[in-house]
Amino acid sequence: MEKGGYKFEIISSDFEEMSTLTDPRILSQTFATGKAESVYKAIYDKRNVLVLGSDTVVYHNGEILGKPKTEKQAKYMLQSLSGKVHSVITGYAIIGQDIKIIGHVESKVEFNILSDSVIDNYICSKLYIGKAGAYGIQDGYGLVKNCTGSIDNVIGLPTETIFPILNKYL
Repeated sequence: MEKGGYKFEIISSDFEEMSTLTDPRILSQTFATGKAESVYKAIYDKRNVLVLGSDTVVYHNGEILGKPKTEKQAKYMLQSLSGKVHSVITGYAIIGQDIKIIGHVESKVEFNILSDSVIDNYICSKLYIGKAGAYGIQDGYGLVKNCTGSIDNVIGLPTETIFPILNKYL
């Protein structure tokens, strides 16, 4: 948001990310909307604002890879992504007075073939914590070979899509 020159405040949502949805696009949009609505309901009486919620998921071989809860889960995710291409989908929701815009952006990421030592070193760094698919494209460690589409999307916010929408309403 700083990159776009926006004045903003980060407010944590109390939305609980639980669902039985299996379509990663719908899931990411549902979670983004839940987060944005939760925050908007908590503050809308106090300020005339737009609330932006987002949620990023990694999708590979028919499986949604969320944020790992354990090192074992992180290792499984990284091993399954090793040498393969997967989708990174970020759902977004922009909510304000008389405004509700929901969508998603999808990028493709190709991983290098990862050795056990690279995976173990990355896990020891703890950089995987809180990240869908157990990695951050910006973290290094030689995980990623190629990204097709928005790298900002893979980091967690598709600025190329979000900024024009915000500019229209701000």
